[in-house]
Amino acid sequence: MILVTLGTQDKSFDRLLKQIDEDIENGNIKDKVIVQAGYTKYESNNMEIFDYVSQEKLNEYIDKCKLMITHAGVGSILNGIEKNKKVIVVPRLAKYKEQHNDHQVEIAEEFSKEGYVIYLKNLKDLANTIKNISKFEPRKLEHNKEVIKTIEEFIDNI
Repeated sequence: MILVTLGTQDKSFDRLLKQIDEDIENGNIKDKVIVQAGYTKYESNNMEIFDYVSQEKLNEYIDKCKLMITHAGVGSILNGIEKNKKVIVVPRLAKYKEQHNDHQVEIAEEFSKEGYVIYLKNLKDLANTIKNISKFEPRKLEHNKEVIKTIEEFIDNI
């Protein structure tokens, strides 16, 4: 099962869901896809989509998923890497009015550079990235201090 999390931001992120839907339609994604969509309103016969669930239920989905695809919200990323999941990060972009600025790109770059996640720069590469996900061995989160240090370094360099 693939879990997609779009966070709780008040802007739509249907660009990612459209690509996933297309990849399912084309047979490139064969796994069941469950989506926590937040404010994003998107309908699909190919995915199970819900707005919000409790943190407990979200944790159950994370525990069960083999792969997590998420926006570049720090909380969403941490939810995956704390449970040693393979995480693909797709930042919300200002040019699509998904965010006010492109800070999520910087977050994705930093977590990727540290080896925790795969930063997907081009949505057209999603199917191939999923196909090759078995080759990715994410760095394990030893302690939250590592992540705090990474975030502090990121903030200091802005």
